[in-house]
Amino acid sequence: MIHVFTYHNDYYVYDTGSGSLHQCDERTAKYLSGEPIELTDEELSDILSLKEAGLLDAPETSARPIKSKEIKALCLHICHDCNLRCKYCFADEGAYHAKREAMSFETAKAAIDFLLKNSGKRKVLEVDFFGGEPLMNLSVIKETVYYAKEEAAKLGKRFLFTTTTNALLLDDETIKFFNEEMENVVLSLDGRKEVNDAVRQTVSGKGSFDIVVEKIKKFVRARGDKHYYVRGTFTAKNLDFSKDVLFLADQGFDSLSVEPVVTDIPDLAITKEHLPAIEKEYELLCDAYIERERAGKGFNFFHFNVDLEGGPCLEKRVSACGAGNEYFSVVPNGDIYPCHQFAGEEKWKMGNVFEGKIDPEKRALFADSCLFTRKKCGSCFAKFICSGGCNANNYHFNGDINEPYEITCAMMKKRIECAMRVLAMRKIKEI
Repeated sequence: MIHVFTYHNDYYVYDTGSGSLHQCDERTAKYLSGEPIELTDEELSDILSLKEAGLLDAPETSARPIKSKEIKALCLHICHDCNLRCKYCFADEGAYHAKREAMSFETAKAAIDFLLKNSGKRKVLEVDFFGGEPLMNLSVIKETVYYAKEEAAKLGKRFLFTTTTNALLLDDETIKFFNEEMENVVLSLDGRKEVNDAVRQTVSGKGSFDIVVEKIKKFVRARGDKHYYVRGTFTAKNLDFSKDVLFLADQGFDSLSVEPVVTDIPDLAITKEHLPAIEKEYELLCDAYIERERAGKGFNFFHFNVDLEGGPCLEKRVSACGAGNEYFSVVPNGDIYPCHQFAGEEKWKMGNVFEGKIDPEKRALFADSCLFTRKKCGSCFAKFICSGGCNANNYHFNGDINEPYEITCAMMKKRIECAMRVLAMRKIKEI
């Protein structure tokens, strides 16, 4: 399959079979799009040469999904409570439609034991401390990290830890702990003060921007070359989100991710009617991204990263999301769910860490799911990059983990085209 697209006055052809990206002229682009264009012998020869080299109209992969019975990662809901009341929160402001509670060390310990016992031959395991707001239960995070490291060492394994935080409780001691123990830290901030404070408010109803922005700056200065992301969310109220991304970059944050909201709240939800404006905004952001890189002021924007030459192997990409099979979410009472976005939904409860068992039928549902069970993905150029989308979004909007959510699909395809534009500009030394 080939995908032809235009970016400003440039024409690109992406070949899904080979993963090759080509820049071409308008006539060739129209011809490859199926228009009745009569090409010269030289133009046809160029196309034939690419085909013979396996770089155009190449057969698509015969790779099959890799579905391991080994568990590689857990998301520990270390605290089902939050000191913010974000209006778009999918987690019911941290409570997940249940009582507000913190995970005990006893439960966290059982979760670590469960992961180690079911990790098979895996040497590197992952634990993400999530909430609510994890720093409201920092003491248990610390106990869990130290316990996990000690137990893993006995088995010749090791852990990579991550934390997602709103930064309200971030202080010098916590920064030091994070820099010593966390492989990655995600800090939430939605961008400009007026945008952030319209949706990210404290329990008392005050905006959170002035409280957290300097704390995040301090953390980033201390982080050095270790991984972090400042992560924002855009909604229907700030469709000019490129300004928020650039604002965050101007604060000195050079690793950014600003994601579309996933909600059905009427005045915040992204709808089909918003897509043209969003697609234009991604182009505006892409142009600014390229210009800043040219000027030596570049930054990392998560969605503009695409690796067509390497990256995860095709077997992993066609396997789709590992949630519910290799990766699980554990809530404060020890109940196990496919991932954090299913947490609290009784239908999707898969077991409990104290029992040490996973519901085999539910696990099989996720283990069987892959790119090839998402039938609508078959004709999509982005399938080997996207891998079929988010199980939770697919289910919550379409009632089926194998039914892609079309609004997310549209945004994903536009982001990939922008990422290819960035890649092409780098290849021809334009940035």
